[in-house]
Amino acid sequence: MDADARKPGTPPGMPSAGPPPAGPRPLGGPSGVPARRGAAMPFILITVLIDMVSIGLIIPVLAPLVGSFTGSQADQAFWFGAVSFAFGIANFFGAPVLGALSDRYGRRPVLLLGFTGLALSFFVTGLANALWMLIAVRLVSGALQANAAVANAYVADITPPEDRARRFALLGAMFGLGFVLGPVMGGLLGSIDLHLPFYVAGSLALLNLLYGLFVLPESLPADKRSPFEWRKANPVSALRGLTRLEGIGPLVIAIAFATLAQLMLHSTWVLYTAFKFGWGPRENGWSLFAIGVMMFIVQGGLMRALLKRFAAERLALLGLLSAGLCYLGWALATEGWVMYVFIIVNVLGYAVTAALQSIVSNAASADMQGRAMGALAGISSIMAVAAPVIGAALLGFVSHLAPGDWRIGAPFFFCAALQAIATLLAWRHFRRPDFRSSASATAGPPAAADVHP
Repeated sequence: MDADARKPGTPPGMPSAGPPPAGPRPLGGPSGVPARRGAAMPFILITVLIDMVSIGLIIPVLAPLVGSFTGSQADQAFWFGAVSFAFGIANFFGAPVLGALSDRYGRRPVLLLGFTGLALSFFVTGLANALWMLIAVRLVSGALQANAAVANAYVADITPPEDRARRFALLGAMFGLGFVLGPVMGGLLGSIDLHLPFYVAGSLALLNLLYGLFVLPESLPADKRSPFEWRKANPVSALRGLTRLEGIGPLVIAIAFATLAQLMLHSTWVLYTAFKFGWGPRENGWSLFAIGVMMFIVQGGLMRALLKRFAAERLALLGLLSAGLCYLGWALATEGWVMYVFIIVNVLGYAVTAALQSIVSNAASADMQGRAMGALAGISSIMAVAAPVIGAALLGFVSHLAPGDWRIGAPFFFCAALQAIATLLAWRHFRRPDFRSSASATAGPPAAADVHP
């Protein structure tokens, strides 16, 4: 999210349009050993993959674990919501603080802290013997978990503006791959023992920690760091600061609406397909697998070609429109196979997040990367709290209807409406003169050479 990643202090290993700046550029610790510099991008990709696999591992077993402490399905649903809420609200407050700390002390120590917190949370969750322990550990885990936000800031540190959308897409591809592998592994391990996925996930987080200790170079030079201020690190101030970035402003609302729609999709997909088509775990597993594969194909393979054809703002706009139409298609689907059609044709929709992240990244200065990405993570966290509540309420209104009734699509109709508003806001924003001038100012010179992670 640097305003210009090619200014003095550009992380080693990246091409430069001019002579290298004077002065040290400390990546990889005090010695700044050049051999470690090339590990930066691969490390972040592996980090995100391990993070998503470890988080995905617990998806099939967290709800049953909550159910083991309750006496009815109603109690299970309530307390599972409480556990999910605890993580989301703690992350909403914690992510901007951790992002601001990474602007002050560097990305590496904050990432290592996140790996430590994640490992502890998984192990303690696996050992939990009461509901209050689950809620307490999810609060701590949410407060310490800002790995995705800091990883995005890390990528912005080491990447020139014109390459950021592609590299954010690579991170998205790792999310997709983790989304494919994690739940499948969690289901298999959970069938052996309900607690086993938590221990495996904790071990993966520890592996990330060790990898970081020995491999991870620091990406943020000392001369690009900013002082830490509590009044700017709280989520309200962080979001306000995000809206004040030159060329961003109302785009934050569009991001929030699009994020809410996406998270509602995730939280209602299984129940919606069960109500409408009678799908069970097998059918839903394959459909979620298909979504993960498409995310990986688009963000890991097709993004380069898309960015050659479209500017980031145009790609974001087309992607928002594509996703909105697909929400409508899913809502109106009368046969299960139609769901797969829209999963496959929503190619541009899978590119939205990376395109929007690159726009925000390029609007933020070098010393604001962590704070801006923390604010984006805060938006995602609060939407993650709202999405299951809204989705469950909408499904509750239509749960009595016969399978195949078009009204069962109420959650996805709502998602389509959110996406339509987001598309309109983004379209109006991208037409504003201040956005165009800001985009021109932050675009930077063309890359001297193609950069591969």
